[in-house]
Amino acid sequence: MPRKSTREGKYKMKTHKATSKRFGLTGSGVLVRTKGGKSHLRRNTAERTKRQLAKMIPVKGRGIIKRVKRLNPNMEA
Repeated sequence: MPRKSTREGKYKMKTHKATSKRFGLTGSGVLVRTKGGKSHLRRNTAERTKRQLAKMIPVKGRGIIKRVKRLNPNMEA
């Protein structure tokens, strides 16, 4: 049975898939996020509320921006 090769060198950066699906970058480099509460039980929700849930909103905190960029190093607009 062949052994696994023990290659020396750098590791490949892996993208955190949940982060890449929830966050995005605008063309000007602003980090934006989606809103929660869109999956089910929306029949009784007002149309205005549903429209507001569809929008992406900018992320404000420096800490969360730093964390998202670390979890998703290949993030593109």
